[in-house]
Amino acid sequence: QVHLVQSGGGLAQPGESLRLSCAASGFTFDTSPMSWHRQSPGKEREFVASINWNGDTKRYTDSVKGRFTISRDNALNTVYLQMNNLNPEDTAVYYCYAIKTNSWGQGTQVTVSS
Repeated sequence: QVHLVQSGGGLAQPGESLRLSCAASGFTFDTSPMSWHRQSPGKEREFVASINWNGDTKRYTDSVKGRFTISRDNALNTVYLQMNNLNPEDTAVYYCYAIKTNSWGQGTQVTVSS
């Protein structure tokens, strides 16, 4: 059974950093592209970043380019999202997604507020 367990997130002030983690099990993690998405109240879930199976190819939505970094550790079956220089518009519930299995993490709240 596929499991994606997220950790990290929480409350940050504008300009601060947070890191999200997503630990995977139940499938062959090191062959699956992974991605992060987010959903703000009243809005549809949106793509944030993706990474291919070995980390060589990464994509970001324009609003996070230069501030967020997606990475993965295939030895730990974990994908990360490092979020720097956060701003209030980044406030959302963040989800990791396993593209190969069409599976979602449980979601993690990120709130950016002074």
